[in-house]
Amino acid sequence: MAYRYAIFFPLTVIEGPIVTVIAGFLCSIGFFNFWLVYAIAMAGDIVGDALFYLLGRWGGERILKRGRFLWIKTEQLGRLQKHFQSHAGKIMLFGKWTQSVGAPILLAAGMARVSLKKYFFFNIIGSLPKVYIFLIIGIYFGRAYQQIDKYFGYAMLSIFFAIILIFITYLLVKRFKKNIGTEQI
Repeated sequence: MAYRYAIFFPLTVIEGPIVTVIAGFLCSIGFFNFWLVYAIAMAGDIVGDALFYLLGRWGGERILKRGRFLWIKTEQLGRLQKHFQSHAGKIMLFGKWTQSVGAPILLAAGMARVSLKKYFFFNIIGSLPKVYIFLIIGIYFGRAYQQIDKYFGYAMLSIFFAIILIFITYLLVKRFKKNIGTEQI
C-alpha cells in the first residue's frame, strides 16, 4: 500500500501539477489519503523547484558564457541580481503561480544568487496554495467522474433491459406469426 506513495514522490518532482491533479482524482475515489498526498506533493514541488534553482546557481554562469540564456545576456546578470534583491518575493510568487514562466524564474533566481533562506521561504509560501488548488481540481474531476459513471451505469442498465425487451418482443412476434400461420392451414 505504501509503495504507491513512494512512486508518487518522484513523479511530482518531474511533473508536479499534472501528477497532483491526478492524485487529487485518486483521492476522490479513495485510492490516496488527501493529507498524505498534499505533504508528498509539497515536498516534490519544492525539490523539483530546488533543482531548477541549483541549476541556475551552479550552472547559470557557464550557460551565459555560451551567449544568451532565456532573456538574459552575460552583461545583464548584475541587473538581474539587483532586481531579485529588491523584488525576489514578488518575482518568485509570480513564477510559482504561472506555470509557463516558473522554471525560467527559478533558474534566474539561482543565477541571481537569491539567498536559500529567502528562496525556500517564498517557494514554500507559493507552493502551499498551488498544490492545494491542484489537488482540489483533481478531487472535483473525480467527483464529476463518479457522477458521470453513476449515470453511465444507469444508461447501460437501461440499454441492457431495452435489448432484453426487444429480444423478448422478437421471440413473441416470431411465435405469434408461427401460430397464426399454423391456424390458417
